[in-house]
Amino acid sequence: MQRYRRLFAIRGVPSTVLLMVLARVPSAGAGMALTLHVAVGMGRGYAAAGTVGAAATVGIALGGPMMGRVVDKYGLRRMLVITTIGEAAFWFSAPAMPYVLLLVSGFACGIVAMPAMSIGRQTMTALVPEADRRTALSLDSIGVELTFMMGPALAVLVCTQFSTVTALYAVGGATTASGLALYLINPPMRADHEREEQSPPRRSWLTPRFAAVLLGAVGVVFVLAGHEVALVAALRGNDQLDWTGIVIIAMCLASALGGVVYGSLRRSVGLLPLLVLLAALTVPIGVFGSQWWVLALMLAPANFACAPAITSTGEQVSRLAPAGARGEAMGLQGSAFTLGAAIGSPLIGLVVDHAPAGWGFAVAGLGGLVLAALAFGLSRFGSRPRSRPPLAPRPGDALAEPAPSG
Repeated sequence: MQRYRRLFAIRGVPSTVLLMVLARVPSAGAGMALTLHVAVGMGRGYAAAGTVGAAATVGIALGGPMMGRVVDKYGLRRMLVITTIGEAAFWFSAPAMPYVLLLVSGFACGIVAMPAMSIGRQTMTALVPEADRRTALSLDSIGVELTFMMGPALAVLVCTQFSTVTALYAVGGATTASGLALYLINPPMRADHEREEQSPPRRSWLTPRFAAVLLGAVGVVFVLAGHEVALVAALRGNDQLDWTGIVIIAMCLASALGGVVYGSLRRSVGLLPLLVLLAALTVPIGVFGSQWWVLALMLAPANFACAPAITSTGEQVSRLAPAGARGEAMGLQGSAFTLGAAIGSPLIGLVVDHAPAGWGFAVAGLGGLVLAALAFGLSRFGSRPRSRPPLAPRPGDALAEPAPSG
């Protein structure tokens, strides 16, 4: 715990952790509130709700790097003006929208959505020295786990105890409050010695090695999205759907514990070994049955690698991208996470529609292993010397080799 004590002694870190947990709650609950509004409040069913969610997801994937580039060129406050006004306009008008308009505006809202996840990672990177970066990003990942334990549960609570319209207004109010708080506090996006650095050309940092990290990020969330879909299918098939929340909380706690342990290590493990561990532990889960407590126990070891894998992704992105392009780079990281969910959820859903739920876990794990192999090959290609071998890191170091953290 010495590393965490040292981290919390840095000025601005404790308040930033608390601020970002609170700021991320609205975005964590937004998808659930919108889904329940379309499916239940409007009576359109879950397929129509999924379509709106997919449109918003595509918008978020496109908008994340764009908003990050605004931060790089003009600063955090300029971006917050755009996102806060854009999101407030959507959430406060959404209850009055017909379905088609909601579909189109949901996509537009995704483009201007506040990238709270990226803001937190970028702020922590700016506040702490590089030697403490892994611990800081691990702490940020733990905060994300807490956020996703609170956000969806609060959205369901408001929808069931009041109405889905009230939930949409609540998301709008909370998002606006978060944007205003971030605007007033204006947390740093760069360290003091990086403030004057200009945004470099993309070709200088958007390399095959960077693309390999993004592919690894896709793989991590692909597996995690598969967990959720296969879990629901397994519990539903065993008539234990009421236990879903308990199992998900257990998964989040296992991930948070993994993040605590990973942040206290003296050396980094690397993204690809963590992705391989996450995927390999996922493959056999369905073999052991579909009782809720069995699934909770079997999912815990795999999810123990979840926060470390996400942390390692952020660590590599911050290492490979220069400070002048860090906002756009972390926006691309967020887009990679979104893409992983966008691929994993429907694919595993298709599997469990036509096969036992255990196959959902198997395909999710095997898909993660395939993506890990592709990312490894891409990292080797990006590290291959073009002329005489220079004194440089070995192929794949950014993804697979342990790196000292100080």
